[in-house]
Amino acid sequence: MSGSYCKSLYPFGGEQHQQGLSFEVGEIIKVVQPLPGGWWEGEKDGVRGWFPSSYVQVLERTASLSQLPMEDLKDPLPPHWRCYMSPQGRRYYVNTASNETTWERPSSLPGTPKTAIRHKNSLPAVNGFHSGGSPLHHLELPHNSLIRKSSTEPQSPGSTSPTRKQKETTVTINCVTFPSPSCMPEQQLLKPDEWSYCDYFWTDKKDPQGNGYITGFEVLLQKQLKGKQMQKEMAEFIRERIKIEEEYAKNLSKLSQIPLANQEEGTLGEAWAQLKKSLTDEAEVHLKFSSKLQSEVEKPFLTFRENFKKDMKRFDHHIADLRKQLVGRYAAVDKARKALADRQKELELKTQQLEIKLSNKIEEDIKKARRKSTQAGDDLMRCVDLYNQCQSKWFEEMVTTSLELERLEVERVEMIRQHLCQYTTLRHETDMFNQSTMEPVDQLLQCVDPSKDRELWVRENKTGDIRPVDIEI
Repeated sequence: MSGSYCKSLYPFGGEQHQQGLSFEVGEIIKVVQPLPGGWWEGEKDGVRGWFPSSYVQVLERTASLSQLPMEDLKDPLPPHWRCYMSPQGRRYYVNTASNETTWERPSSLPGTPKTAIRHKNSLPAVNGFHSGGSPLHHLELPHNSLIRKSSTEPQSPGSTSPTRKQKETTVTINCVTFPSPSCMPEQQLLKPDEWSYCDYFWTDKKDPQGNGYITGFEVLLQKQLKGKQMQKEMAEFIRERIKIEEEYAKNLSKLSQIPLANQEEGTLGEAWAQLKKSLTDEAEVHLKFSSKLQSEVEKPFLTFRENFKKDMKRFDHHIADLRKQLVGRYAAVDKARKALADRQKELELKTQQLEIKLSNKIEEDIKKARRKSTQAGDDLMRCVDLYNQCQSKWFEEMVTTSLELERLEVERVEMIRQHLCQYTTLRHETDMFNQSTMEPVDQLLQCVDPSKDRELWVRENKTGDIRPVDIEI
């Protein structure tokens, strides 16, 4: 493979290697030294360096730069669009902003549609996912029923030598052509630079009790439902906080009405009256705080939880239906495969009988058996095509739905963060207002002057300044 060329599928900054070769998506790199460990040495624009082999697609030796699609060399993808590879080497595109997926290359030209009309024959073959995972647990297609592309499907832009590929990757059994199992490429990660939902929840695993298997999507769904429960518990917490505030405000208001020490006069009396009035103001502040908590924190929590619950239910039913269809299609493929095997055995038996005894009847039986075997092979291919279409739809919806779940999880956490920030803001406002109600009390307390109070009291209550003299009786 040394001396061949490859094309980058993902951007690589080069920081992960001491002599890393950096590149962007769609650049052509000359392979200098392909080592089996996963790191290759390459050359780009006269600069040599190392890069991960999983980030590139090797081009055929017969390909030249002039034969590469001009759309990849000249027309960049529109904003937010990323290009990925299906397991069979066909490209598809994901909009990282809207989570939209399409097999047709989106154009940056105005007025060009970005969504492709998905015809039945244009669906790509998708068998297995990253690291060679199978589409379903305990579901692996036999060698003679691996997924094949429809003959009417347009050629992948990355395939530069279809004739050579057809010879190397197909096996013909009784006039029916099947793909070779050794030609199935490994599924690339959809998002190699991050731990994304759409890369790690395809296969099944045992449930905690070890009794059965749960699907990867169900594991992902359980996490989302746990987040929904956390939302409910946070709303209950805020509700208890509201009760405490309301009860506190009620007690403050009640305390402010108690007529204790109302007889206090002078500057100290004014400060005491202001202190009791501040209790009423403080009670009003806490009532407003509890009301805002209810409308701005608790209610959004509950509303978001209800909408979240509906979305999860819809996603669950949709993916479950697609998976059920996939299992049904695989059962049909398995049944057709067994029928083909039986017809082939019958054909071999008739052929052996012909060698022992030649007769017109045996020859007719062989022709009949060959027709039945060929028909069984065709039936198998039809079942495989239907399975392909179902699996491709499941693959596409799993990617789209898992990206949507990622978006919902980010939205849920961000929503909680914003409303808890609102809680702290309201709490700070409450404390500041309570402090402002205390300022008049502090000012009046600073002005308390016993000598001034005594002077005022004397002036208001004096009975005269002439002292009595001794009077004779």
